[in-house]
Amino acid sequence: MSYENFAYVYDALMEDAPYPQWLQWVKQQRERHGVKGRRMLDLACGTGELSLLLAREGFEVTGVDLSEDMLTVASGKALAEGARITFLKQDMRALCGLHDFDMVTIFCDSLNYLETETEVKETFRHVHAALKAGGMFLFDVHSVYKTDVLFPHHTFADNGDEVSYIWNCFPGERPHAVEHDLSFFVYDEKSGLYERFDELHKQRTFPVADYENWLTESGFHVMPPAADFTEEAPGPKSERIFFTCIKR
Repeated sequence: MSYENFAYVYDALMEDAPYPQWLQWVKQQRERHGVKGRRMLDLACGTGELSLLLAREGFEVTGVDLSEDMLTVASGKALAEGARITFLKQDMRALCGLHDFDMVTIFCDSLNYLETETEVKETFRHVHAALKAGGMFLFDVHSVYKTDVLFPHHTFADNGDEVSYIWNCFPGERPHAVEHDLSFFVYDEKSGLYERFDELHKQRTFPVADYENWLTESGFHVMPPAADFTEEAPGPKSERIFFTCIKR
């Protein structure tokens, strides 16, 4: 996937994203499970919105992303408000030199960009190695219902003053996979025209039981999954599944 252009319009498109709810979820789970330390690894951190919120709450944050452009935006925002956050370009499937964290997060369905069982397992293995004993791993994923029913053959669009987009969704080639075909129109002040660029993003999810089995195999104790920012167990029409895992 390419984020070269996407990084610079990402925040405009995500302005309604539930970052405060992700932050609250982190705080609730940390308190519930008695995690004392504040060393936080925010994987797939994107442009750093959640990393900044965590830093404001007193966490010692390291943000990791695969996109150099995303990290450039994130670093600029952190510098502008004097936030002490370390940003690193790494692949969550092959983390290197990251150890002794109290918590690791992968939010905003970023794990769904991994398209194979092997990639997910490798990520879980590296997250386990990055945590202290008793450390917590929090992440969310699309539900199978969302990838199989809500996304395919649907179109989303927004006509903003500076950024507009058309977002078409199609079934992917693998089970529970979806392809997001995005066209962006970004206003150029100098020319007074809109510049178009296109992105193709592929995502895939797996049944809850598969994630639970792979996490257990990786050395985690897995708490009962929850759905859609609630404490309720996932139902047949839940859209976002939350996992809370403790390193054994």
